Amino acid sequence: MNDSQQALLAGNWIDGCRHRPLKVNEDSRGSFTEIFYDTWDTGIDPKQWSVVTSQPKVFRGMHLHLRHDEYICVLRGRGLVGLYDLRPDSPTKGVSSLIELRGDAPACLSFPIGLLHGWYFPEESLHIQAVSETYADYGDDDNWGCHFADPELNLPWPNLDPIISPRAASFPPLRQLCAELDAHRAAAEAGGAGA
Repeated sequence: MNDSQQALLAGNWIDGCRHRPLKVNEDSRGSFTEIFYDTWDTGIDPKQWSVVTSQPKVFRGMHLHLRHDEYICVLRGRGLVGLYDLRPDSPTKGVSSLIELRGDAPACLSFPIGLLHGWYFPEESLHIQAVSETYADYGDDDNWGCHFADPELNLPWPNLDPIISPRAASFPPLRQLCAELDAHRAAAEAGGAGA
C-alpha cells in the first residue's frame, strides 16, 4: 500500500485531489523539507500562504468555495481532512474522502474548487494552507458551508462534539446547502443569459 492509500482513512479519492508525500532530509542539525514546487502537479496556483495553529479537538469547516483551489500541509501534529465532491459535472460527484495528514509523515494535499472541505485536529497542530485567491479578494458570496456532522456527507469524524466557530455551528444541512447552490447557479445563468 502506498503513502496516499494509507492516508485515505474512509471513502474514495475524489477526482482532482492530489496527495503527495514529502521527502524529509535530515542530518545532525535538523531537517529540510520542500513543501511546494510550482512544477509539481498540485492543480493550484497559490496567491496566498497562511500558517494556522489549532488546539486539540478543533474542527474547521465544512467550507465550500467556487472560485479558489486549496492546499494544506500539516507540519506538526495530526489533521483529518474531510472532502465531499459537490461539483455538478464531476465524475466523483457525491463522493467523500477522509484523509489523514501528519507532521511525522509529511505530505501535502491539494484540491479544486467545488469540494466541501473541513479539517479536524485531534491534537495540537500546526499547518500551512495556500489558496489560489487571496482572502482579501473573496467574501461572503464565495464562503459557503454545511454542518460537519451531516450524515449525508458520509464522513466518519472521530469526534462529533469538537470545538468549532459559531458560524460553523450554524451551517445548514447538506440538502439545504445544495438547494441554495442550485438557486445561486440558476440566478447566475439567468443573469448571464440577459447580458
